[in-house]
Parts: sequence; C-alpha cells; structure tokens
Amino acid sequence: MQVTFIKPTIGCLDDGERFVDEARMEPLSLGLLAGMTPPGVDCRLFDDRIDEIDYDEPTDLVAINVETFTARRAYEIAAEYRARRVPVVMGGMHVTLLPGEVAKHADAVYTGDGESLWAQVVADAHAGCLRPRYHGILGLPQLGVKPRRDLYAGKNYLPISLLQFGRGCQFKCEFCAVSQYFGHCHYARPVEEVVEEINSLSCKDLFFVDDNFVANPEAAKALLRALIPLKVRWVSQASIDHTRDPEMMRLLVESGCLGNVIGFENLDINNLRQMRKAANLTTFDGYAEEVATLRDYRLQTWAAFALGYDHDTADSILETCEWGIANHFTFAAFNVLMPYPGTPFYERLKAEGRLLYDGRWWLHPDYRFNHAAFRPVGITADELTETAWACRKRWSSWTSIIKRGLDLHTNMANPFRFAIYCAYNPLYRREAFKKQSMHLGTQ
Repeated sequence: MQVTFIKPTIGCLDDGERFVDEARMEPLSLGLLAGMTPPGVDCRLFDDRIDEIDYDEPTDLVAINVETFTARRAYEIAAEYRARRVPVVMGGMHVTLLPGEVAKHADAVYTGDGESLWAQVVADAHAGCLRPRYHGILGLPQLGVKPRRDLYAGKNYLPISLLQFGRGCQFKCEFCAVSQYFGHCHYARPVEEVVEEINSLSCKDLFFVDDNFVANPEAAKALLRALIPLKVRWVSQASIDHTRDPEMMRLLVESGCLGNVIGFENLDINNLRQMRKAANLTTFDGYAEEVATLRDYRLQTWAAFALGYDHDTADSILETCEWGIANHFTFAAFNVLMPYPGTPFYERLKAEGRLLYDGRWWLHPDYRFNHAAFRPVGITADELTETAWACRKRWSSWTSIIKRGLDLHTNMANPFRFAIYCAYNPLYRREAFKKQSMHLGTQ
C-alpha cells in the first residue's frame, strides 16, 4: 500500500506562479503521521511549497494537512486526486474547527490528534472501507513515535530540526485558534522520549514547535535540565510571563536557548484586555521589565504583534513598529489580526456584522494574503492593511536591519548569534515582499 502525504502551499503570486517558500521548514506533522503509519506501508511526501505534485503517480491514499490559509489550495489538490478516484483524507486544525466545510472536499475527515486513530484510517483505506469521519482524542503527543525524517531528504529545508515537547496552551486569548483546538489544555511529552529523539538527530540546532513551551513551568524546567548536557541550540514559542521566573530564565540559557517567539501582541492595555491576553496583563508596564530581562539574559527575540484591535489607530500601529526597532528585536511579525473560524474573536465579529468576504475569507477569490478580513473600529480595513504593510517594509528596510543588528546584548552577543541574524533577516525580507497580497489557492 502507498500513502502520499501532502503539505499545501498558500497560493500564487500575481503572475499566477505558485509561491515557493524559501524559508520553508520541515512539515513535522506529516513526518509524525508517517511515523505512526503501520509497517509495510510505503510513505511519500509532496511538499507543495517546493515540489511539483505528480497527480498521476500511483497511490492508494492521499493525506492532506489543512491550515486555514492553505485550505483553498488543499481543496484544489484534493479535487485532482478525487477526479482520479484516489481517496483523500484531510486533517489538521482547520479541519477540526470546520469539519463540515472540509467534508465537501474529502472522502474522509480526521479531527483531533493523529495518535489514536491514524493507523485505523490506513487499515480502513487498505480494506476499501474508509469512514467519512474519524475523531482522534487529544492527549499526550507522540508516545513512542518519532517522525519519519527520511521523507524530508532532498527538499532543502532550513537547517534546523523541528520537534515538539508539548501541545496546546492554558490561556484563553480571544483570537487564538490553538487555544480553541486544545480546549485551553496543555499536553507534554515524557522528557526521556524528547531526549531520546534529540539523541537520534544529526542536526543539534532545534526548533520546538510548541504553542507555548512554558505553558507548564515545572514540566518545562524538567526538560531544560535534561537538555543542558546535550549541548544543543534551540528556539521555541513562549508566553511573556516566563521572564518573571528567574529559575526559568537561568535554565533557558544553560540549556542552549537562543531566544523565543513571544506574543507581545499590542502596546495598548485596553487592547490586551479586550483580547484577554492574560499572560501579558499580570504586571503590564509597557513591557519595560520583560524586555530588560530578555536583554540581561542575552536572548534574541522574535516579537509577534496582532494589529487591528478596537483601540488601534494607524499611528499606534506605526509606533509599535518603531518600538520594536528601538528594542533591537531579532525578528518581528506584524500580523493583521485574523478572524480564524471557531474562535471567540470570529464569533464576536460575526455577531457585530464586521466580517468581510462573506465571513469565509480563506475561500473568497478576492481575498489577498496579509489583508484585513474585517472592519476595524479605529481605522478602515484598507488602512489596517496598508499600515501593517508599512510596518513590514519599515522593519525589513536595510536601515532597520543594520540598526537592530548592532546590539551587543543580543544580536551581537557572540559570532553565532550574529551569523543567524545576518543570514535570516535578508531571507525574511525577501519573503515579506513576495508574500504580500498573494492570492490564496492557484486556480
């Protein structure tokens, strides 16, 4: 039996050319599904961000990972296979949040985590009795399973190994689809299994793809202590509240942490309250203490911002960009706030009649990547789109890159950190300009 795993691209550029992602990382979720596939089944991976999919190559089952931004393209790919009478199963966060929509484009819909039922899906497909719905339970990830990293060979992913320690987050941020998916719970792997996986890797530069690495502080500290003798370098995603825990900060540094993606989200406390960003509100003072702590520990930071909440204006958004430059963050994401389906934010905007593109921006032919999909309060939707784009251009300007790079506390703390800074900032600059206003889907 042959199973084909597919990672869809987002869409295409104005000239119709399929978007090829230079900054692509390993599709860990598909590698894990392949690792959960029973022995004796051949597995193949098409990464639509780089590969040309050969729809006519024989296969018995196609498994497509669907994210909200890739849903339109995922449905295009599924249609090609189903026209050839190849069964298609779709899974992922978007599928769990909108199973009814996805079911129109797939032979089988898989909601929830893959560990509990993926082997059953493969067995059913092999027997010709694939069910229309499977619901995997949420729980401890990857028990006894490692991803099939051999499937990544030859695809020129960034030189960093992806793995996970935990899934989910206990916070209830209004806009967060992850929080909804996991029911505000966090599930962590046994430390010894994480260590075993790391020891099996050839690359010791790691990215923990956790939604919030420090969601369970004591579990995180146990892993950090185990990482210290492994001599790895790593990054992850973490809520800002970890900076208030001196032991956590010390262990991060000793374990090889280079820095984390941190959701600052906004500089206005009224916006933070509206989005229910609990981790940021505990001792909010404009993040002065938290940023100082990150600098004291020589950590490089990828700052994430959510732009378009009700107290935002064009001026406040532009000031956020200048604040990030002044603090010499290594990277930053100036994200137009997106109403993801199934989130409290989406439901609030729907009730207020503020959704654009008929409420399903991810499928609408007129929607463009990084554009506003709702009517903000303080500015228009077009102004939000243009102002966020102005932030990205300003952040990615050579003046900004040089200014931020010349920071002895973080980006120039040692030669390796400076090399990372110099290698990836130009890459992300190119990606920012390529992706702006991109079409979703390719047809």
